[in-house]
Amino acid sequence: MIGRRVVVWGVTGSGKTGFARSLGEALGLGVVEMDAIRHARGWDSTSWDEFRTRMVEAVAAHPQGWVVDGNYSRIRDVVLSQADTVLWLRLPWRVSFWRLLKRTMGRAWTQAPLYAGSPAHESWRLAFLSRNSILWWSISHHRAHVRNVRGRIAALPDSIRIFELRSAREVEAFLEAATTSPRHADVVEER
Repeated sequence: MIGRRVVVWGVTGSGKTGFARSLGEALGLGVVEMDAIRHARGWDSTSWDEFRTRMVEAVAAHPQGWVVDGNYSRIRDVVLSQADTVLWLRLPWRVSFWRLLKRTMGRAWTQAPLYAGSPAHESWRLAFLSRNSILWWSISHHRAHVRNVRGRIAALPDSIRIFELRSAREVEAFLEAATTSPRHADVVEER
């Protein structure tokens, strides 16, 4: 059973945003994308204090329930203090990196804004020649992300249901089960 206050975690490129949107639609819940708030006026344009305030407001705007995607540790408490379900998209690095590479190259080519109304966009320079490259971030932070999430999960209260989805097939099956029968989405091992 999936709750009505769902947090989706995963590395960059794991499919958090698309999954959260599909899950929110399937369950009739509002969807809050942390990255869209953090980068609303450009890369890292929202200060941490404003980010926290906007996240509190975004969650409160969906009193019937929500799906939040994102991993920001500085404001994690805003959603975890209310969450009843955590979904960890723990795909193999090669899968998430390949998705990230394709997405980054496509966005750099089209120059389309990453979020509606935001000037933030990918660039070839940022992707391949910058120390702030999202691709380099993926390469250098994947193992730490897994270790950190394991620690976060161990510290969660027992009242939060935790699902670890380890392959694209498990993610698809979970979403299919949620779409067809929201009360029976235990298609993967609950952890």
